[in-house]
Amino acid sequence: MSTESAFHEHRPRLLALAYRLLGSRADAEDVVQDAWLRWAGADHAHIVDPLAWLVTATTRLGLDRLRVVKRQRTDYVGPWLPEPLHIALDLPPEPDPAQVHAVAEDVSLAFLALLEQLAPEERAAFLLKEVFDHDYPQVAALLGHSQANCRQMVHRARRRLQEGRPRFSADAGQHRRLLARFLDASQRGDSEAIQALLHANARHVSDGGGLVTAGIRPLLGAERIGRLYWAIARRGGALPAQLGTVNGEPAILRFDGTRLQSVTTIVVEDDRISAVYSVLNPNKLRGAVTARGGDASLA
Repeated sequence: MSTESAFHEHRPRLLALAYRLLGSRADAEDVVQDAWLRWAGADHAHIVDPLAWLVTATTRLGLDRLRVVKRQRTDYVGPWLPEPLHIALDLPPEPDPAQVHAVAEDVSLAFLALLEQLAPEERAAFLLKEVFDHDYPQVAALLGHSQANCRQMVHRARRRLQEGRPRFSADAGQHRRLLARFLDASQRGDSEAIQALLHANARHVSDGGGLVTAGIRPLLGAERIGRLYWAIARRGGALPAQLGTVNGEPAILRFDGTRLQSVTTIVVEDDRISAVYSVLNPNKLRGAVTARGGDASLA
């Protein structure tokens, strides 16, 4: 197999790793491109396992990039949410159990946002062990830490992420029904209907990046979230919307003319919505929209 063919065979896995590590499509593609440049200039006569070499290079390049962007994100205007990797403009009428199983929770906007709580090496250790199924000797070799230290990092990350996850998630059908009802109520600005769908202490996070109007901080409480959508509708600001998917997860897509203006996903716990995540930053919505079955890889 040629050097180029070997790289392209493993590229989807490298992109999946880099995206989960960085939460940004653009940054992930840059990291994978840098890995290609290193691969192209490497001495392949001494490389026994191309995939292991490429995963190591991508992880280390990704960590370097993550340390830089973590510092940059402290100056970000308002909440920072992950950049969608893949937005599809359609949604199957009923969830396909095989498809639902294939879509990993670890690419949802909610989970990627949770990963932001972790230190860079904690995040890398957790992803390598829990998502990409590396054993601790492999993780230790990749990160340059002892196995005991890597176990500690993964344990600490797992505990912190568990604290932020819903205790009892809804099945796929219930998730879609709640999302559809939230779409209808928010378009009408029906504050009472919205509040009935939300947990009392629900959280609404919107990311405009300082480029468009969005909340500067998360909005907490069902009543305040209901009033927000009531005010938007009253001002005539409710844009045309439809259901689609973001990273394979059901989502609300809103449009300003032909331009995708925002994507919204929800977290469901105990048959109510506990969190709403809306990405409005136009720089995060360009280039991710495809018809279903596009070639972006989440696996």
